[in-house]
Amino acid sequence: MFHFMKKQIYLKLHIITITKNNALQRIDNFLFQYFKTVPKNMIYRIIRKGKVRINKKRVKHNYKLQKNDIVRIPPVKIEKTRKNFFKKISFHKFILYENKELIVINKPTGMAVHGGSGLKYGIIEMLKFYYKKTNFLKLVHRLDRDTSGILLIAKKNSILRKLHDLMQKKEINKKYLALVKGKWSSKIKNITIPLFKKRLENGKRIVQINQKYGKYSKTLFKVKENFSSFATLVKAKLITGRTHQIRVHAKYAGHPIAYDALYGDKEFNLKLKNFGIDRLFLHAYSLSFQYPNTNEIFSITAPLDKHLSQCLKKLRSNNNELNV
Repeated sequence: MFHFMKKQIYLKLHIITITKNNALQRIDNFLFQYFKTVPKNMIYRIIRKGKVRINKKRVKHNYKLQKNDIVRIPPVKIEKTRKNFFKKISFHKFILYENKELIVINKPTGMAVHGGSGLKYGIIEMLKFYYKKTNFLKLVHRLDRDTSGILLIAKKNSILRKLHDLMQKKEINKKYLALVKGKWSSKIKNITIPLFKKRLENGKRIVQINQKYGKYSKTLFKVKENFSSFATLVKAKLITGRTHQIRVHAKYAGHPIAYDALYGDKEFNLKLKNFGIDRLFLHAYSLSFQYPNTNEIFSITAPLDKHLSQCLKKLRSNNNELNV
């Protein structure tokens, strides 16, 4: 898990004249990029309270900037990481690939893709710290906080739009590795069950199978390795990309994923402690698509972290002795 120490500082008054480069950009998105490490909820709050003025007038968060607009932001109390905490994480070791348009990272478990819901920082905020001269950094897709693996970040709006188009056409192939309870039958090759996202009273979200209100969801599964009748390592390919889709579909099949806090099996998880694992075993290990403009196939894989790798090694060495 990642924790951040912080201290309070104060921004000075900012007076900004909009150029053609930022014209037609929404004011909230402009401020996200301008301040980089300021939490999004802080930006929305100062806009909502009228502290941000454009041409001396209050505006809404979706106001589109025009060339020569004068933007005024008063001093605002914010939080900043203490002693360059981001540098201690050695973030560059997570980068798998980078070009002028894309950054591909192997996201570690426990790290959210962006701040929010009580989290001050995430992948995007960290990237903005490292890429201070890059004006555009946007998530192409998302991963759950506890899921590790391949994550795409666009450095240009043009590639973001093209990749979103490929996603809508289901032309981006995403594959995951998951360790599940029990012996997965090779006959279970796909699960097509509608999923419904529900928010609980405590604010947490949970996904349920709901034939009436759920959205169409499909996952392809393939057995990669069996560990007696105790556990199975499966490959999962997303056809749709619903929240918690693989986790809920695996549970529906009777094989919950190891250390799944929401949909898992407590007894199974306790036994797995003997194999050195205490995190969700769900990893986005492969991603491929036809790269826009070049039409070449872009394919990349992300290795498992040491905890997941060591867990598999221990399971293999004890394969003959495993019992449910």
